[in-house]
Amino acid sequence: MTSPPRGQRRGWRPLAALAALGLLAGTPHPAAAAQTVGGRDASPVLGQWETRQHDGVFEIKPCGGELCGRLIGMRYTGEIPRARDGGSECGLLMLTGFVPDEDDAARWNGHILDPDSGKVYQAQIWSPRDGVLKLRGYVGIPLFGETHTWTRYGGTIGARCQMP
Repeated sequence: MTSPPRGQRRGWRPLAALAALGLLAGTPHPAAAAQTVGGRDASPVLGQWETRQHDGVFEIKPCGGELCGRLIGMRYTGEIPRARDGGSECGLLMLTGFVPDEDDAARWNGHILDPDSGKVYQAQIWSPRDGVLKLRGYVGIPLFGETHTWTRYGGTIGARCQMP
């Protein structure tokens, strides 16, 4: 895992441990009525989610006929953290291609980007109860993975993607 060239942040790396394998506290669901994606109610997983280490916030929303998630807030000091390509990590699309699981109506299957390595891994997301999101990143089959628990984010995001 590499450190950003400028600034300091607390190790929020979502799936840094996924190489060996590694990623939210409470806003309400989006104000609109339940949103359907791929013929399934997506509202339990939509919204802003804080990472388990409370140092990153992702927004999950519909992207065409799928769900996707961007990094919209980070806890850091100094300069804004930089992605592998040198651009800002703020707004980085890290969760992509989430579609309903054929066998489990509560789960969504897609991909997650590890911004340190540039590798993309398979992932699942689901909400076992209100205000909680589970993210499981894996290689090959879900058995070979790691699950993180995120919570709905109810705070604010300051200038430059900075969390208070």
